[in-house]
Amino acid sequence: MLIVFNPTAGSRRRSRLERAHALLPGARLAETAGPGHAEALAREAAALGEDCVVAAGGDGTVAEVAAGLMGGGTALGILPLGTANVLSLELGLPRVPEAAAAVLRGGRDVALWPGVARFGDGRSLLFVQMLGAGFDADVVRRLDIGLKRRIGRAAYVWQARLELRRYGFPPIRVRLDDGEALRASALVVSKGRLYAGPFLLAPGATPLRPGFHVALIGGGWGRAALAGALLPLNLLPRLPGLVLHQASHVVLEGGGVPIQADGDFTGHLPVTVTDAPAPLRIRLPGDGRGR
Repeated sequence: MLIVFNPTAGSRRRSRLERAHALLPGARLAETAGPGHAEALAREAAALGEDCVVAAGGDGTVAEVAAGLMGGGTALGILPLGTANVLSLELGLPRVPEAAAAVLRGGRDVALWPGVARFGDGRSLLFVQMLGAGFDADVVRRLDIGLKRRIGRAAYVWQARLELRRYGFPPIRVRLDDGEALRASALVVSKGRLYAGPFLLAPGATPLRPGFHVALIGGGWGRAALAGALLPLNLLPRLPGLVLHQASHVVLEGGGVPIQADGDFTGHLPVTVTDAPAPLRIRLPGDGRGR
């Protein structure tokens, strides 16, 4: 077993890592040196026949490790150490280090279906939970990482308030499964039920099956402010102007519209979103709690 960890995550997260590592005899620890390194470490471990590679961090680290494991038989494990850890919440993975280590030792492996975003410049990017275009991506793009490390999720609330005054909400053109063109001012392409933490967005979605739930949102700053107010109340699906669709092929266009995937800014539209060519194995609790 290989554990991939970002050494810039802070002393508290390192302490939690060490608690889990102590309960995983024989597990090796590899620290990342920058963006993309987690993917390279995972790919190398898979090529060497490692049974499981553990992403010790947040959703961005999980997505990088997952990308390195695609196409092989090595399982993805998760040690939730990030700010939101949406995928781990989605799948019922424990946050307590000792309980997370127990899952990594004795859990069951099931199929996880990531999404793949293909950009207009030829890049492709794997994501495990969701891709957002519009206002939320602009918040992520401008987020003060130092503030995030100090106050956690509250940093997103602070940044969202700042962006409400300056983001222009340019229109997004949407095509789902070659259907008629739709329009939105913001949207989320989701693999799972949850968004931005433990908050419900798409009740019928699951990353354990192919396909996406696509939330289209109309309106400008007023609608975005209302979404922010409904989010902590777990009422986001009731947002006026929010419409949910199911699709397996999503094409998004819009000049200058930012994109975020699994909480990391990734560029601008246009982008095409499909399922990965095949699932990968992910290690879940053996008691069947994972969805």
